[in-house]
Amino acid sequence: MAAAVGVGQQWVLVEMVQAFYEAPAYHLILEGILILWIIRLLFSKTYKLQERSDLTPKEKEELIEEWQPEPLVPPVSKDHPALNYNIVSGPPTHKITVNDKECINFASFNFLGLLDNEKVKNAAQASLKKYGVGTCGPRGFYGTFDVHLELEERLAKFMRTEEAIIYSYGFATIASAIPAYSKRGDIVFVDEAACFAIQKGLQASRSNIKLFKHNDMVDLERLLKEQESEDQKNPRKARVTRRFIVVEGLYMNTGDVCPLPELIKLKYKYKVRIFLEESLSFGVLGEHGRGITEHFGINIDDIDLISANMENSLASIGGFCCGRSFVIDHQRLSGQGYCFSASLPPLLAAAAIEALNIMEDNPDIFQTLQGKCKRIHRALQGISGLKLVGESFSPALHLQLEESCGSRENDVKLLKRVVDYCMNSGIALTQARYLEKEEKCLPPPSIRVVITVEQTEQELDKAASLIKEAAQSVLN
Repeated sequence: MAAAVGVGQQWVLVEMVQAFYEAPAYHLILEGILILWIIRLLFSKTYKLQERSDLTPKEKEELIEEWQPEPLVPPVSKDHPALNYNIVSGPPTHKITVNDKECINFASFNFLGLLDNEKVKNAAQASLKKYGVGTCGPRGFYGTFDVHLELEERLAKFMRTEEAIIYSYGFATIASAIPAYSKRGDIVFVDEAACFAIQKGLQASRSNIKLFKHNDMVDLERLLKEQESEDQKNPRKARVTRRFIVVEGLYMNTGDVCPLPELIKLKYKYKVRIFLEESLSFGVLGEHGRGITEHFGINIDDIDLISANMENSLASIGGFCCGRSFVIDHQRLSGQGYCFSASLPPLLAAAAIEALNIMEDNPDIFQTLQGKCKRIHRALQGISGLKLVGESFSPALHLQLEESCGSRENDVKLLKRVVDYCMNSGIALTQARYLEKEEKCLPPPSIRVVITVEQTEQELDKAASLIKEAAQSVLN
């Protein structure tokens, strides 16, 4: 038995030697290199100790005394606007008390005057007694109350869509909706004047962003044609790449309306999806306040997703998205602000429902608002040194300097003097604020003028006259 084992081992050695002689030369060379490399790894040190000289205690103390830590935040001057804010006492309704001075409110987005409405407050108080203050849980974890479902149903019915979903924070609504659908590798065509919430949503999506000039459909079509040519070169990649157009109904930063009819034509021509942010146009445009689709008479099914906050016309908190059921249901699993934030406090949901009731029962309120917007738009024309920006039917207008002082900082200071002049005379205005280092396309400094249904014609005329007087005093 032992002899048989020995013969078998000899036969194996013979086979190995024979295979060695029959192997090609490159194979032997490669194996030799690998063997040498393994031997080197086994016997070499993983790191080399660097020679150093120990410091004496005195030298260490000197180095410690010389060391200066970098500041946690960059130095900020004491007169920075963020550190010198105005203090409001009482509700920011038609009359607002700022720094202990009562003024007519031309600063808050209380377009329909529902912030201090008795019906809305009574609905919120009744909900407070029934449900308490908050929810202490996201919608998927015992944070869904019956009043949330009622509000979603009412919003979907009001907007004439299949379904709606509500968020507890207006800013997070579109910022969560965009990355729920658009992912890495997808392409988003977005207006360069898009608000900061849209920009944060685009950043979270990690998609390829292509900016087109503000409301310039020729520039947008140029980008769409370029993408069409790229898709033809790589049809396999094009089949799995989603394409979106993201616009605002009324632009927060400009007060301009988007050319929605032209966008619809481009949508079907180039097979892209449209996301429409209507925070400024919801409850403002259209015969019944349904927004820009009603304003232009466009079928709402032509829009893939509509988003708006409830912090302007509805005078509540939070936001909503509406559209087809399969589109909205996807957000219940992928919308970050919906899945991970505590749900909307029931009292705010009840307030929003009552605000919808008022909008439905008083459709004339939208025509009243439009008339007041047009009145002050005419009155603010031709102010020396200031340029009016925004549509005549926009409830938020911008006044920009006709000529810059040479630096953004000086422009902001000059406009602040105009705001302060008006404030001292009983008209509360505000400057548009931006995170200057994070904005993709930073808008020029401006004074924002907000119109509501509560302002009388005399107050509108007074505000326009006072702004002209302030401009003449400060700018000239």
